[in-house]
Amino acid sequence: MKDLTQLQKDYAELLIKSGVSMKPGMRLFLRCPIEAAPFARLCAKAAYDAGCSEVITEWNDDAMTRMKYLNAADEVFDNVHQWGADMFNTLAEPNTAWLAIYAEDPENLKGVDPDRITRFEVNWGKAIEPGRERMMRNDMPWCVASVPTAAWAKAVFPDKDEEEAIACLWDEIFKACRVGGDAVADWKAHSDEVQKHVQILNELNLKTLRYKNSAGTDVTVELPEGHFWAGGEEAAADGTIFSANIPTEEVFTLPKKDSINGTIVATKPLCHNGTVIEGIRFVVKDGKIVEAHSDTGEDVLKDAIKVDEGASYFGEVALVPYDSPISNSGVLFLNTLYDENASCHFAFGEAYPLIKDADKMSKEELKERGVNFSMTHVDFMVGSADLEIIGTTHDGREVEIFRDGNFAI
Repeated sequence: MKDLTQLQKDYAELLIKSGVSMKPGMRLFLRCPIEAAPFARLCAKAAYDAGCSEVITEWNDDAMTRMKYLNAADEVFDNVHQWGADMFNTLAEPNTAWLAIYAEDPENLKGVDPDRITRFEVNWGKAIEPGRERMMRNDMPWCVASVPTAAWAKAVFPDKDEEEAIACLWDEIFKACRVGGDAVADWKAHSDEVQKHVQILNELNLKTLRYKNSAGTDVTVELPEGHFWAGGEEAAADGTIFSANIPTEEVFTLPKKDSINGTIVATKPLCHNGTVIEGIRFVVKDGKIVEAHSDTGEDVLKDAIKVDEGASYFGEVALVPYDSPISNSGVLFLNTLYDENASCHFAFGEAYPLIKDADKMSKEELKERGVNFSMTHVDFMVGSADLEIIGTTHDGREVEIFRDGNFAI
């Protein structure tokens, strides 16, 4: 039985070798909570061992972030430090791999004026648009992963003391990421399994998807012509194979921007901008969210879909079997990276341009094909044990894609 230190080393190696696929001579841009500095050092060691030329680290801290939103001068949120945007845009280039360790207190910004958050999000999004678009096109390998922090662990396991909660969360992370044996080999085997559904869906070349379940979701989604599905491993512009999310269970594509109609009801809470939003319900007409309601955090939700014009449209449809490891754990992680991989989900905002020959098209040409552009991309979960999804092919044939929450293909 491996001890915690060895498991953490194996996990760090997985993120470097399979997540960002570090190659000799590449830089690594590492974003991490300051609380997780010991794990960041393991990632840096694994990167240098793989031939990384330089590790550039950006630290974040929940307490400092909350303090700023509560106390900084109001005009601060209408401005962006140009050096920060320049760093982001400069590092968003093919020879730099990005690793984001995403772990935050789910309610860190509870009680903060949502207008301050939205104003800063809008200004920051405009400033980093060049780099964000290169990342959405996979110009460089990137990976998002998580490690326990005290506040996050206690939110997930509120009945345990802090030390036990952190230990339990580590255990769930290792299981979800297939860390315990040969992590790199086991992750590759898992990615190959995900690719089987990618291949089936691409061969079907579907025109629409119809979702229905007892939670209230009843929506039809049209897919753009020339779309393709992705999942498991992805390819960067230079051909480097990487895993954008560890863990991942999803296969995903983009919807046609103006062609979603119906009602979408979330089945899990969404943690967004430091607020837990529960009971999300959207009414969608011609692709646009025309009504948005939730049981908690409705002001934050409504601000989120008003960040820009594209924020009220959709950028992703993702299929995840209800009978999958993260779902079967029974744990509500209050972390989108994990909860979205326990459930079928949508994302409002920016679309990954998963259209054949997208790299040869201008932004205007992509818009004409139905690709949504936005400075935000927010996943929320809609899967359930009774979710049914019926696909329709271009010749009108109906295909059962999901039955009772799981793949039927």
